[in-house]
Amino acid sequence: AVVSTQSTGIKASEGGGGKGIRKVKTAEEFELAYQQVQAEIPGSPIFVMKLAHNARHIEVQIIADEYGNAISLFGRDCSVQRRHQKIIEEAPSVITDPVMFEE
Repeated sequence: AVVSTQSTGIKASEGGGGKGIRKVKTAEEFELAYQQVQAEIPGSPIFVMKLAHNARHIEVQIIADEYGNAISLFGRDCSVQRRHQKIIEEAPSVITDPVMFEE
């Protein structure tokens, strides 16, 4: 595996609550971190991505029907976290332009 010199994130798509996610800073850390994610969430697809520093964690509630109609109900800012687990959810999200939820 090739790991850039920038921080890399390894995340199991079915993880949550702080499980199945690791930050890797060097190529030497990559293999062990990847194996740890695999062991925490067996069988889950795993994403390897460049980390977005100073990013916000915004979640959107969407409701849809079987005909393809969908609307967003609201968004919330879940950026206050400890060990990749949300501590505070602020709704409505005041950091995000409301138009974003319409798209």
